[in-house]
This record gives sequence, structure tokens and C-alpha cells, in this order.
Amino acid sequence: MDSQLLGRALGTAGPETLQRAVLSRQLHAIQAAPEVGFDGQETRSRDHEDLQDEVDESTGHGKRAHQAGVNCIAIDRFEGRYLISGGADATIKLWDLESSENTLKRYVNRPAAMVKKSPSTHQYGVTHLCFYPFDSLAFLSSSYDHKLIVYATETTTASATFDLDSVVYSHSLSPIADHLLVACATQQSAVRLVDLRSGASTHSLAGHRRAVLSVAWSPHEEYILASGSSDGTARLWDIRRSANSLGVLDLEDSVGIVGEDGFGKKARHREHGRTHTDAVNGVVWTDDGRHLVTAGHDERVRVWDVSTGANALSHFGPIIKNAHLSTLLPLLVPSHVVGPGKQVMFYPNQKEILMFDLFDGTLLKRLRIPGTSAASIRGTAGQANVRSRTTSLAWRAGHVDLYSAHSDGAIRAWLPRTAEEIQSNNGEAEGIDDAEDESRKRKREALNEVFRDLTKQKITFT
Repeated sequence: MDSQLLGRALGTAGPETLQRAVLSRQLHAIQAAPEVGFDGQETRSRDHEDLQDEVDESTGHGKRAHQAGVNCIAIDRFEGRYLISGGADATIKLWDLESSENTLKRYVNRPAAMVKKSPSTHQYGVTHLCFYPFDSLAFLSSSYDHKLIVYATETTTASATFDLDSVVYSHSLSPIADHLLVACATQQSAVRLVDLRSGASTHSLAGHRRAVLSVAWSPHEEYILASGSSDGTARLWDIRRSANSLGVLDLEDSVGIVGEDGFGKKARHREHGRTHTDAVNGVVWTDDGRHLVTAGHDERVRVWDVSTGANALSHFGPIIKNAHLSTLLPLLVPSHVVGPGKQVMFYPNQKEILMFDLFDGTLLKRLRIPGTSAASIRGTAGQANVRSRTTSLAWRAGHVDLYSAHSDGAIRAWLPRTAEEIQSNNGEAEGIDDAEDESRKRKREALNEVFRDLTKQKITFT
């Protein structure tokens, strides 16, 4: 860092170099921010408020965004101000990240708006959310109730609803295309395309043999789409072609199909092969469109050269966990943060978030999630204990901030921390732990006293 500052002062380094060095340093300083909470409670009694003031071991900060668990989150890519979350209780909540309440060094975010469960909205858990790619005035949601719904952000009212007659696991809108086609990964074996202009939802891309779990449009080619399926394959599609499929990515191929020009021109298409040895439930493009990242139930993450279809052979070790049927998307840090030729990936593991160098597989950091053993969540059928897992990750544009969603109902923030801030937070955490230990000790002594009183009483059987 000092060398960049000196270079900038001497005029040998440009402002972009210094900015990238600062952003990279902030990226590697990301830590949990337990003082930032998301409280989704609509109405709370005084007793409930007193109870919530205590630190909840399951969420780390005593607040839950959705009582039945958070399935997905998304942040608008323009201002980085609005976050939307979808719950297992079929609700959607809109959060303004710049209007949090600051009380006793804790920042509590409360919903700015909420879409409740109703016949005109979702009936079952929300599976995926995304903002409209050209502005933040609209967002889309999909659900286990077979619906894809378009909402106006300002009013959170549904402006269009599409019933696809099948569970919708995820959906994707192209960030660059003139067309308004929404690709939908459904329980059917074909990728469904919904045209927001005409309202038609009859076009589909056939090729997979089982349910499609994840879809993603290319960030540089407006007609190119990637999909992952429970049949263990990831496919590339060109929706302009009569034979839409461009082929299957094969884990055994580290060379690729080079074609006449070495970049796939007039190359034969590969229709057989396996991308993963089990279901593929995550596909993500790098922002330059040159590589595709896939995640599968074989607990592997693979990186692919899109121009040739070659397996880049990036290896991330045996610590990757992935077993849930829902879509699980790794998060790729924007390239302007890490610099050209580099790519950093955050992977939502069960009890931690893993930070990797994407191309060589080096583990850069492990972000431990507080209270991930088991959490008590409340749904429509009552209260149940579930094993918490990370369900979704979102990057805040214009900041070096990461947000994560969890099945225990919490949304957690991960922010850059200096050594002094980390030490201060650790001191506060130790103070909280000491207070909790003292409270448990008093309760244990009270129970022991009650037990002694009961055992001293003479019991007569008649």
C-alpha cells in the first residue's frame, strides 16, 4: 500500500492503480459485522423487544429478517442502496441499506416495504429474486408455487404474473440485451423463456433430461445462455439457432473444441458428457464473459473456458459442501475491485463463507458464520429447529460490502475491518459472553435451590 501511495505522489502510478490497491486491501479485510442487523418483525410487544435486546446465539445479533428462513437476496446494481429478500414464508421484503437505525453502536435495518403472502402474490417459499437489469424500479421473483412475478419497486405491487405450471428454481434477465426474455429454470427438463414484452411463456429450450436448477445469461453476448440441470450437465445455448444447444461442458475435457480458428469457429458440438457427477445447481459468468463457474452436488466447483468449452481444472479442495436441491450460486467479486486477469470467488458453504482465488483455487479466507449449529425458526405450522445454512450471497455495488442470507432467518453483513475495529468487536463480544455466563450461572443457582427445597420435603404415599 505504501508503495502505491509513493508511486502516486511521484506520478509513476495512476489513480486507477491506487484505487485498485485500496479496494483489494478492503476486500481482504472483510469480516463479520455483528452490529448490523435486519429486523423483519412487523409488530412487537414490550416483552418481545426486551427479549430481542439480548444477543441470539442462532443469528449472532438477535434479529431475524424472515421468521421462517431467508431463501434468497439481491441488491440493486446501480445505487447499491436497496436489498430485497425472499423468505420461506412466501414474503418479500425491501430494505433501504442507507436508513438503518443506530442504537447503542448497533445498526438495525427494518423493512421499507413488504409483499405479504396472498392469492395475487406467492403462496409458497420464494426461490430467487433479481432487480430489473437497467434500473432498480422493478424486480422479479420466482417461487415453489410455479409463479414468476414482476413487481414495481416503489409500490411493491405485482404488475405481471406468469404461471409456468412447474416449480421455478431460479430465473435470469440479460444485463445487456434489447430483448426482455426471462430464462427460467424449472422442474421440467426444458429451459423456459418468458417474454416480458408480449407476455408469452411458451418458448422453451430442450436438451436436458431432468429438472433445470440454474440459468444465467452471458454478460457480453445477448443471445447466449448457460443452464445447469439435475442430470449433471451444464449447457450453453444460442436462442437464435433452430438447434439452440451449443453443447455440453464435459469435465473430462481440459483441451476444448477449438475449431478452425482455435476459438470454436465451425467446431462440432458436444452433446454427450458430464459437467459434474451429480446435479448442477449453480451457474455463474465472470463479468468479462470469458469463463463460466458451475457448482454441483458432487461438492465440486469447476471453471470453464467458454470459447472452447475446456475445463480450466481449478481445484478448490475437499471443503466445498453442496447438498441442497435449491439453487446455490457462488459470488464473483467485480473485476474492478481485484484488477485485470484476477478473479475472487465467495462460496456459500454450510457454516462459513469461503473466499477463493478463482483460477488457481487458493483459499484466501474463511469467514465463520456465528451460531450455525441449529436455529429455532417459526413458520405457519409452528416452531421447529433446523440446521442453519447459507442460502444466498449478494454484493453491494459502489462498496466493498458482502451480504449473506441464511435459513435461520438472518441476513448478515460482512464489511471491511481494520485491526483496531476487530479488536474492539472482540472485546465487546467477550463482554457479552461474560454477561451471558453470569446470567446462566444465576439461573443454574436458582434451579439448584429449587431442587434442594423439593428434595428436603417429606413425601408421604397413601
